[in-house]
Amino acid sequence: MMELYFRDNFFNAGQTEILNENNERVGEVDLRSSFGSALDVYDQKGNQLYGGSFTFFSNKWHVTGTAGVETGLLRSRLSLLSKRYEYDAYGRGVYKITSPAFSREYEIRDGGEQLAAEFEKVNSWFSASAYCLRNHSPHVDSYEWITVILGMHEIQKRRRNQST
Repeated sequence: MMELYFRDNFFNAGQTEILNENNERVGEVDLRSSFGSALDVYDQKGNQLYGGSFTFFSNKWHVTGTAGVETGLLRSRLSLLSKRYEYDAYGRGVYKITSPAFSREYEIRDGGEQLAAEFEKVNSWFSASAYCLRNHSPHVDSYEWITVILGMHEIQKRRRNQST
């Protein structure tokens, strides 16, 4: 099982690297705009694999594949004592993403409650959000999970901005 490290950019625009556990570049995230919430994920050869964005006036994160075809939808689920999200990987399962209220660790479980992936925030207090991903799923690849996780981060930022 490979660990991948990736991060958001502090100013919400520009490129950031995706690194493996040996600190080797295996891809890139392009945060397309500092004004909107959209991103693309590329492999180490520069091929675009996934994109993620909100639709107009929506808090649902749409994940698209290489041909621009939507491959999944991420949405927040109401919970008082934990962070909960649901990712519908169209035709490949519905996954629950959960974390206790003040934890930096998340689990992604499939419909049969099997661990599909896990990730944790590994950043310091004043840096951009950085994550470590461990993927266990044969149905959703690591680059798609990166798109989902950064979408979850965008949903959290949007929620914080709406409450101020």
